Amino acid sequence: MEEILKNLPKKAKDKHKENKKFFAKLRKKPPKHLDLQMQELHEEEFKRTDCLTCANCCKTTGPLFTNKDIERISKHFRQKPAQFIETYLRVDEDNDHVLKQVPCTFLGEDNYCSIYEVRPKACREYPHTDRKDFHKISNITLNNTAICPAAYNIVEEMKKRIKLK
Repeated sequence: MEEILKNLPKKAKDKHKENKKFFAKLRKKPPKHLDLQMQELHEEEFKRTDCLTCANCCKTTGPLFTNKDIERISKHFRQKPAQFIETYLRVDEDNDHVLKQVPCTFLGEDNYCSIYEVRPKACREYPHTDRKDFHKISNITLNNTAICPAAYNIVEEMKKRIKLK
């Protein structure tokens, strides 16, 4: 996995122009059953991919924390939301709550998440390759191909299976 993660940013960069072009076409005229196809690709990939061997998303990026996330996680810690925010979060340039530091504070050395049951929505949905209206989040997916080996593989397989004119 270490070797894969080391090479991933370069592989994603090499494919960036091609992927950007593909996603631009996809946004203009998404295939009829795109979300269903993406669900299948996502499920196939995650039968092969074990996030616990990687956790690169948790090591290199931080999720956005919605107000619901903050409420749920602070309750888990038996804290007031303001105390949770003060301890773990900061407000970024987009005015979103994000982690103060990366790697994620809640990631253990074994790649397990200490708040897995109450983790943020962004973590639950990562890498977002099975989301509804997938064609609308192509920029997120493009970024994720440099972080998540599964997202990279899904996009490569997607380009083979989904023929765009």
